[in-house]
Amino acid sequence: MYIFNPENDLALANFSSNYTPPASIIKLGLDLSMLPFWFAPNNSIIISQSDIDNKFVEKIGVEFGIKSSVIGINNIPLNIDCDINPWGWSPYLVNKLISLGFTLNKLPSSEYLEVLRDYSNRKNAVRMLSELKCEYPQFYGESSFITDLDELLVHLLSTEGDKALKMPLSGSGRGLIWILNGITDKQTDWARRVIKTQGGIVAEPKLDKVQDFAMEFSIRNRISKFEGYSLFESAASGAYMGNVLMSDNDIEVELSKYISLEMLHGLRFTLLEKLPNYFPMYNGFLGVDMMVCNTDDGYKLQPCIEINMRMNMGLVSHIFYNRYVHSNSKGVFKVEYFKRLGDAFQFHQDMLTANPPIVEDGRIKSGYMSLTPVNKDTKYVVWVEIA
Repeated sequence: MYIFNPENDLALANFSSNYTPPASIIKLGLDLSMLPFWFAPNNSIIISQSDIDNKFVEKIGVEFGIKSSVIGINNIPLNIDCDINPWGWSPYLVNKLISLGFTLNKLPSSEYLEVLRDYSNRKNAVRMLSELKCEYPQFYGESSFITDLDELLVHLLSTEGDKALKMPLSGSGRGLIWILNGITDKQTDWARRVIKTQGGIVAEPKLDKVQDFAMEFSIRNRISKFEGYSLFESAASGAYMGNVLMSDNDIEVELSKYISLEMLHGLRFTLLEKLPNYFPMYNGFLGVDMMVCNTDDGYKLQPCIEINMRMNMGLVSHIFYNRYVHSNSKGVFKVEYFKRLGDAFQFHQDMLTANPPIVEDGRIKSGYMSLTPVNKDTKYVVWVEIA
């Protein structure tokens, strides 16, 4: 059973079973409820938080040979017996599933959720970066986990350049502010609150980014597996924008323009060893975000920007490419927000008219396609364009 619950990071940071997600995140979850269709194994059950678009389900099932079924979140049979695979776990989701009739033996314990919250803290990425730089002196970047406001202010004054301050726990692309030409009183108050509520704050220098990418992994019973690469775009705020759809080999060719494959493979092997020791109780997917940077000494690799302890869009795009894109094709995978009602529907219609999808033998060869239903009430769309 698969559930797309994009409020996960914020709910885990809040850590209350009575958490109320922002309206924008609720809408995101409603519009993209069908997304697990593309990454869940065949014969799975997809839980929809919105009205089920049966025409969409039937169409993609026929075209791509997907045999999973969809159930509305309020119509789940009480006697259903299967594993639950959400985007991520939080007390909020556990409480929600209990209210729908799920038994506790199918849900993670409060003790495990405490561990997961600790695993999701950005302090682990700070520690990982420090260790990796000790083992690979050619790696680039600095990151500090600071637990005292006075220490933070001294740190900002004693180091040059613009800085990013990050909440240890927050949503992707959220909980980050930029310190430009000195910290303001308002930013100081924000940092004070973060340190008080989350026990610390992460400070990093602003880097000259050339390329975002990630290595995607899974851990099962303390055995790690490399799942593939994610070549993605992010906004200045850190918010995810989209992925490039291409094979792992082609992604390595792209990255080798800046860094050596020997370094890349060495890092991958090192992370395969380290991750199960960092997160011994974790079972599931995780992604390590990285960045190629332009420096005075040429291109350098920042090997650990974030560690995302959950399913993520990079993995979705990777799985989608491998399962459903023609081997000779490449493309883009986008998550797009439309502010006004009707704009997403108009965009969808225009793209279908201009570049209709061509699907052969269950794989898209070229054209535009939305991976989630689009109607006149839609604001969020996941779409691909293949060439």
